[in-house]
Amino acid sequence: MTGTKQGNDRARRRAVRALAAQLGVAYSVAARLLAEGRRETPFAQREQRPYHARVRDTRESVDLPLGRAARLTARFPHLATEPHRTTVLAMLYAVVLHESPSLKPAADELAWVAELGEEAAVDITCVALDRAAHRLLDDDTWHLWTRVEAALTAGATSPDRHVRDAATALDRELRTVSLRGSLPAARRTLDALLAEGPDRPAGSSERDVSDEEPA
Repeated sequence: MTGTKQGNDRARRRAVRALAAQLGVAYSVAARLLAEGRRETPFAQREQRPYHARVRDTRESVDLPLGRAARLTARFPHLATEPHRTTVLAMLYAVVLHESPSLKPAADELAWVAELGEEAAVDITCVALDRAAHRLLDDDTWHLWTRVEAALTAGATSPDRHVRDAATALDRELRTVSLRGSLPAARRTLDALLAEGPDRPAGSSERDVSDEEPA
């Protein structure tokens, strides 16, 4: 119970920071709006889509690795037309989850943030994963595909059915489709994601997003 409460507290603080950044207001004002349940009104002025549609998107966005990859492709459609951009992004996240599982937020934290229906809150929560996926693209291509193969092989034997299904689907793509040409598109997508928010400069470290509330 203590771990769940701490995870939800971290998620709440991240959501408040995301709301403050979106609205251009102080942390304390955003916290009050969130606590009082009035958060949908100002956000609706910025995004006209209904709340349930936004929640559907954010639920997909926390579904790793396939859902987040698909959602990022949908969010940045203008950056590329390569048909396999989603597959490459999913493979990058699969490698991160395999090699650095501690970067993945707790399941209850991801679920809580998803129900807010705000992409900015999800992005803040997943910032470490996103940056790690971006760094993989600095590796040489041969070594990158070797790491992808290792991650998918491990995933295929995971006790988690969700992980197994994702690994099986991605392995099929890896064996049958030429993906090299989609690497630049994946990079442009992650570049855009990491540059989008004021707290997410692409060159900063994963740990510089503080969980502490301002004094």
